[in-house]
Amino acid sequence: MSGRAQLMWDEAVTGYDFGPGHPMDPVRLGLTRSLVGAFGLDRDVEVVSAKRAGDSTLRLVHRGDYVDAVKAASVDPASARGEYGLGTEDDPAFAGMHDVSALIAGQSVGAAETVWRGDALHAVNFAGGLHHAMPGSASGFCIYNDAALAVARLLELGAERVAYVDVDVHHGDGVQAAFWEDPRVLTVSLHEHPRTLFPQTGWPEETGADGAAEGTAANIALPAGTGDAGWLRAFHAVVPELLAEFRPQVLVTQHGADTHFEDPLAHLAVSLDAQRAVQVACHELAHEYADGRWVALGGGGYAVVDVVPRSWTHLVAIAAGRPVEPTADIPESWRQEVFARTRQLAPGRMTDGRWPVDWKGWESGYDPADRLDQAVLAARRAVFPLRGLLA
Repeated sequence: MSGRAQLMWDEAVTGYDFGPGHPMDPVRLGLTRSLVGAFGLDRDVEVVSAKRAGDSTLRLVHRGDYVDAVKAASVDPASARGEYGLGTEDDPAFAGMHDVSALIAGQSVGAAETVWRGDALHAVNFAGGLHHAMPGSASGFCIYNDAALAVARLLELGAERVAYVDVDVHHGDGVQAAFWEDPRVLTVSLHEHPRTLFPQTGWPEETGADGAAEGTAANIALPAGTGDAGWLRAFHAVVPELLAEFRPQVLVTQHGADTHFEDPLAHLAVSLDAQRAVQVACHELAHEYADGRWVALGGGGYAVVDVVPRSWTHLVAIAAGRPVEPTADIPESWRQEVFARTRQLAPGRMTDGRWPVDWKGWESGYDPADRLDQAVLAARRAVFPLRGLLA
């Protein structure tokens, strides 16, 4: 197996554009790609463009009538049909929507293929992670669910155990739904509590369909306001033990940057430094439990200058085996580009000043009166016994 990492990138993915004023501003993708280049990481990854996902691939997860509806809305956005979640405030239809959505999906499917076949040990598609799309509808800024398609492609290629870990601030509902009845897929989502955030799912009691798939979904629903120490404590209190028991052949992770305290659409208080710490942990967990096979995706993130490019550049660098130090200064060329493109001032360093992040492991004991610890315990009690683990 090659040790070289692949970065899935095609400039055309920046055409995933819902229009002026929409939070999913494609400038976040272009600026991330530029920052990756500014740090010289192109020398450490193989930059690859995969082909657009075809209909047969899309139908591994999505219904044929939905794919047809997306195609129709791509040709005539005014004809978008609300019953498919298209033409809504969250998911307005736009010309060419099918092609660019299928292209993003193709990058994630390509990442899965390259890792499974051993062409690279790690593959990153930061344009992906569109985890809300359902089999028959768009949802939450997501048209096609590239994360679920990557997992489905791994199963089609012969994988028997795939783990999907989602640390976006929003519940990974579309991926969970796609594999709710499939015992070959373990889905773990760490997100803000559904009482206070879209999509109002991801309760600890959601553990997979009755029968063989029971215990293959885990949900850690965190209280609003959770910061670095609590976020890392929750991640490490649940994810490693589940992966150790499940023993995935491939680890697929989704790294939405919207957990950040600057994000305008959610209510967690996580820093860039904690996001980097979880990226490092996912890399290590892939090597410990999945023979290093790691597919890493982007996701949400709406602080499009200050947060998203830095977070995902850290992700690419970690996958490439040349992590960027948190204290590193950001190249002046990139900062000038940011101002030219957005008229915003760019951050100066690759840290929020919180590195190294301090947190306490679950083995140190828990406080039954603490809301964060209550959330962790609820998740463990719901799913751990179903997998033969002590809660």
